[in-house]
Amino acid sequence: MNSRNQQLIEGAVFLAGFAACIPLANYMIGHVGTVCVPDGPCLIPVGPGLTAPSGVLLVGLALVLRDLVQRRLGLMWAIGAIIVGAFLSTTFTAPALAVASASAFLTSELADLLVFTPLQKKGLVKAAFLSSVAGLIVDSVMFLWLAFGSLDFLAGQVVGKLIMVIAALPILFWIRNRDKRLGLMPA
Repeated sequence: MNSRNQQLIEGAVFLAGFAACIPLANYMIGHVGTVCVPDGPCLIPVGPGLTAPSGVLLVGLALVLRDLVQRRLGLMWAIGAIIVGAFLSTTFTAPALAVASASAFLTSELADLLVFTPLQKKGLVKAAFLSSVAGLIVDSVMFLWLAFGSLDFLAGQVVGKLIMVIAALPILFWIRNRDKRLGLMPA
């Protein structure tokens, strides 16, 4: 298989994973957790004394996957994925959360893109980590404020998303090293 075909296949896999994260995260917020707050999110523990809406794990993963979509398929595919993702973020959620979810998703993914795009020339791992951190902070603040009018779960949101970004680092290192070895270049 030539390197361009390999990049397209991997890009399609990253795109499918990205798209799946979005409705699954929204579903989890309303249905999966150790505690479900009346008229609020279902929560999971993310650290000592910290809880967060359960969808945070998948939101953190989505930020990294979006970067990989851009690396494999290019900027226009990443922008298209963000637009489709904003629409998908309204699915599997209560109508009251749909606007908050779509707005936070769109804004945070654009922040991620704006940080990742110039930094990717300095390296995949650095760019993906820093852009994901920027995106997860924007997403956390915006979603909590729009959805619940409160930043009560901000620390838990940030930590929960950061857990997934850090968990993805070994995979990002592996992809970077394999790309160098195989001579694969980003799209």
